[in-house]
Amino acid sequence: MNIAIIPARGGSKRIPRKNIREFAGKPMLAYAIETAQSSGLFAQILVSTDDAEIADVARRYGADVPFMRPASLADDVAPTVPVIAHAIREYAQANPKPLRVCCIYPAVPFLVQHDLEQALHVLEQSAAEYAFPVARYASPIQRALRKLPDGSMQPFNSQYAAIRTQDLEPAYHDAGQFYWGNTQAWLDEKNVHMHGMGYEIPSWRAIDIDTPDDWQRAELIYRAISCPV
Repeated sequence: MNIAIIPARGGSKRIPRKNIREFAGKPMLAYAIETAQSSGLFAQILVSTDDAEIADVARRYGADVPFMRPASLADDVAPTVPVIAHAIREYAQANPKPLRVCCIYPAVPFLVQHDLEQALHVLEQSAAEYAFPVARYASPIQRALRKLPDGSMQPFNSQYAAIRTQDLEPAYHDAGQFYWGNTQAWLDEKNVHMHGMGYEIPSWRAIDIDTPDDWQRAELIYRAISCPV
């Protein structure tokens, strides 16, 4: 049995009420819930929140909120893994412990069912504890530059300055959408990146929405790809 846990706290500061603010016609949180539902992968979809309004929106879109998250796990510095571990422990008090748990972030309008399915397959076929989506950096990180106080530029790694970009190893970043994990790995609070397999997705779908500019860009892209041609 697999369950999904969506961690959606109420205290977003850079974009106030981000998790339930309307995005392209419905609350942002609805996209994570509806994609999890359509995948058919989960026996239950839980939302972990400290906020009554977020809990109401989650229930309205079909998720369960059987407990509220404590304030100690709902501030700006609370890491994801302990939040999911807490939710699993709360859930397991009244239910059988699931085999796997998928943490799905609440601001993921570009999440698609196929990625949830394929990342689960990656986890099932590996000896890793987690699997999560990654995207390739557009430019080689080995050729990154720093800007000095006088405005001049300098390579971070001068040994790569004369190497062609196509000859450098590609680098990837966490797409920031979801993490599949074995339940015990979550409970043991193992680091996702140090114990996980990567599943590559297109970079245009790996959009962090952390600022008002990010939000506007994401909404424009979403409306463009959703518009019939």
